[in-house]
Formats: sequence, C-alpha cells, structure tokens
Amino acid sequence: MIRLIFLDVDGCLSDGKITYTHDGIELKSFNVRDGFAIKTLAKMGYTVAIITGRDSTIVELRAKELDILYLFQGVKDKQAVAEKLCQQLNIRAEEVAAIGDDLNDYRLLQWVGMAFIPNDASEYLKPVAQLLERKGGDACVREMIEKILIANGDEERFLNLWI
Repeated sequence: MIRLIFLDVDGCLSDGKITYTHDGIELKSFNVRDGFAIKTLAKMGYTVAIITGRDSTIVELRAKELDILYLFQGVKDKQAVAEKLCQQLNIRAEEVAAIGDDLNDYRLLQWVGMAFIPNDASEYLKPVAQLLERKGGDACVREMIEKILIANGDEERFLNLWI
C-alpha cells in the first residue's frame, strides 16, 4: 500500500517550461486538477512531498497552497533525500510512489514501490516506470494519483469525499 508520494516539479507538476519576464521574474503554470487531487489525498491521510532539482519561490508558494509539508528543492540526489524522509516517517520503499520525467529522477524511480512518468518523459526512464497517458503539466499527477488510489483500494473513499 502506498503511503508517501514524491512529486517532481518541472515536467510533472508543470509542463517543464520556464518563462522569465523582462524583469527576470520566473513564471510557471500548474494544473488545477493536480492540485485538487493532491489536497484530497492529504484529507485522506496520505503524505505528499515535492522533490526537485531546482530552487523556486513559485514552487514554495504552490507547496504552501496545497498544504504539502515536505518540500525539498535544489536536490542533486533525490533517492538519498527520499530515503532519509522515509526513515524519519518510518515508511518502507515499497510504500512509496514517485513521478519524474528526466534522468535526475532515474534512481528515485528505480527505488520506489510505484514509479510513474509523464507521456513526454525521457525515453531512458521507460524501463523503470509506468508510462502515463498525459504529458507533464497536463494533469499527469492527477492520473498517477488515480492509479495509486485504485491500487490501494481507496478509489471509493476518494470519490465519496466529493460525490
């Protein structure tokens, strides 16, 4: 049973594009359907963490908005950070799911119990993760969450919170 979910940002929660204004301000877009599912997971008792290789105040704002307690930015070794949090929370690798889209996610995806990649992820990740139908930033995180809920037998509980 999955208890902890690690989310990559660029290419998963967002489409991977980074836009800068003429003043040097960074812009990102997030899919509201991903956010809706993430917030519902928290209500259900799941733990969600963001783990990303970049640093961004926008990601910090999004994590706060979604009540994500664990935010790791500027991470070079995602698997090591994930292992440390799992030890802290007393969670085994088999109880962890993750989504990533590029080579810096490879070791983490290989380590977790359930691994997912968006449809437009690096080809090199396909042997270690389940390929989603949606692209990064296009509610692929929502798609992953729904698959986890089905695998955990929690789909009805998720739906009953809203219908």
